[in-house]
Amino acid sequence: MTRVLAGTATSRWMLALIVVAGGLLAGASAPVADAATTVTVFAAASLREAMEEQARRFEADTGNKLVVSYGGSNALARQIEAGAPADVFISADLDWMDYVEQRARLVPGSRADLLRNELVLIAPAASKTRLKIAPNFRLAAALGNEKLAIANPDGVPAGRYAKAALTALGAWTEVERQTVRTDNVRIALSLVARGEAALGIVYKSDALAEKGVRVVDTFPEATHAPIVYPGALVAPSKVPAARALLDFLHSGIARPVWEKYGFIAL
Repeated sequence: MTRVLAGTATSRWMLALIVVAGGLLAGASAPVADAATTVTVFAAASLREAMEEQARRFEADTGNKLVVSYGGSNALARQIEAGAPADVFISADLDWMDYVEQRARLVPGSRADLLRNELVLIAPAASKTRLKIAPNFRLAAALGNEKLAIANPDGVPAGRYAKAALTALGAWTEVERQTVRTDNVRIALSLVARGEAALGIVYKSDALAEKGVRVVDTFPEATHAPIVYPGALVAPSKVPAARALLDFLHSGIARPVWEKYGFIAL
């Protein structure tokens, strides 16, 4: 161990050198400690599994932390309108992103379409129901006295797509009274998985995430509006890592993960 002798010119010089070196090291390390930031994301409930994997990759690559809140796009949009502290919003449809943008709650120029999805009819995994989706298909007969689980069409995107598709196919009027309407698409999914509803309408990505259900058939794209997930920065977020996250989610690195969970990356 080196001992510094006080009271001599040499010792004073060495002490000064140590202090200066220590200050330089502290100054160099401070930005590294401050570089890691937390990004708060509001994401549609149907993104949960895929977004969790994307978050792990982004955190490992950048050292930043993601805090993700999932819910119906309508509920998340209204929370943002009310001033909820989000940095990034990913909606399950264009309308709710429009809603937030019209209220000047998006960072200008940050919005871009991220993903596409498909709409499917599901049944419990053990169900023997077979049904081909087509105009005037026999959905009511397949239900019998049972329930059809859908997200609430009066606000939740998945529910709006479901109602539009059934209306286009001439089936909505017959089954409307048998619908169980939920606050988000994942609740509808769980009702079918538990056997509390004989059938349900969810996104393809939801069906792939739940082993307790199986896909009966896929709704033709022409029966409903395109299912598009836009992403944007929420104003007045000034977190640089938020923009880096959006760039990452649009990148070729993120694409295989989206596709693994049933999404179509744009």
